[in-house]
Amino acid sequence: MPMGRKNFNCDPEMPYHITARCINKEWFSASSKDVWSIMTTHLYFISFAYNIRIHAFVLMTNHFHLIAQAPDANLSEAMRFFMSECGRDLRQLSNRINCTFGTRFHRSRLGNPHYYFHAYKYLYRNPVEAGLCTRVEDYPYSTLPGLLGKSKIEVPIIDDFNWSSAESRFRSLEWLNLHPQRDDWEKVKKGLRRSEFRFARENSKPSHLETNRL
Repeated sequence: MPMGRKNFNCDPEMPYHITARCINKEWFSASSKDVWSIMTTHLYFISFAYNIRIHAFVLMTNHFHLIAQAPDANLSEAMRFFMSECGRDLRQLSNRINCTFGTRFHRSRLGNPHYYFHAYKYLYRNPVEAGLCTRVEDYPYSTLPGLLGKSKIEVPIIDDFNWSSAESRFRSLEWLNLHPQRDDWEKVKKGLRRSEFRFARENSKPSHLETNRL
């Protein structure tokens, strides 16, 4: 008999990096614009109905990345609702018969600011690393353009970096657009696969994925 998922005790004090992929690594069978509209609508709902604090969100062609915190320790309930509602709407939109997501969401606790910065940069650099844009602020299906005032912000976002300040905005974008070495990128990617984000060895921390944007 297959083992069930381990009981999850949500840490209300810490954010989590969350991701889920479309079944069989397929595309969402709908335009990114439509998928974005559906997902941001339901993110907006869970931010109020479940008191979920959303720090960042990026939609890719067949998966999403989210950094969020659940002060009421109800992350699982909120994400179950979010994925269920998104899946239903996407099936109706694309006439998909099978389920939308291949598995339940994966979460990785970001236990300190150092790890949070790594996850934040990883999330916003995903479209750049995938060749979908050249700079992080140019990707439309991300909460970053909204924080920068380049587009309507669809989701209540926690502003961790004082994006309204011209000086802070310049330094943060410079930091996010600094290209990481491939080995460093892979270290962060592997760290986020763990339920508790960490590196295999603390002395193997990435050297070029700088976390100090100042």
